[in-house]
Amino acid sequence: MAGRLRAVARGDRAALGDVYRLTSAKLFGVILRILSDRDEAEDVLQEVYLTVWNKADRFDEGRASPITWLVAIARNRAIDRLRSLGPRRAGERPAEEAEAVADGGPGPLIALEESDEARRLLACLETVEARARGAIVAAFYEGRTYEDLARAGGLPLGTMKSLIRRALLRLRGCLEA
Repeated sequence: MAGRLRAVARGDRAALGDVYRLTSAKLFGVILRILSDRDEAEDVLQEVYLTVWNKADRFDEGRASPITWLVAIARNRAIDRLRSLGPRRAGERPAEEAEAVADGGPGPLIALEESDEARRLLACLETVEARARGAIVAAFYEGRTYEDLARAGGLPLGTMKSLIRRALLRLRGCLEA
């Protein structure tokens, strides 16, 4: 996949088609979990691949795997859209209903567990306090927003952000060691 992203960076449209075919279902699931609206999720998915087309040259496989990079773009775009939509409108379905979205591939945690890089990350995750570890997994692999995590944990938003930031710094230190 990294090779296909490098080809996209060189302007190869067929490579972008390959990346889309390989990742769109998973990215759509991440986006839909955050937005709970198919139309909005489809729009955001389009924005994600436009971003990939424009910024593929910024992908650094030394920092992240291709799917991690793509999921981060999708998650960030979906959260940006969620913020721009404002408070939930009446009649919207809860994000939990996104669990029913079919995805034939392995979930992100299963895919992560299958790589050497993942084994290192999982070992480092074990060094992080359980509450922070759960928040990181929920935010980055389940697509939950910091606001949602703060509400669910009964914490102020700033406290949740600090908790996750400290844990991410600890993870970075562990991974760089």
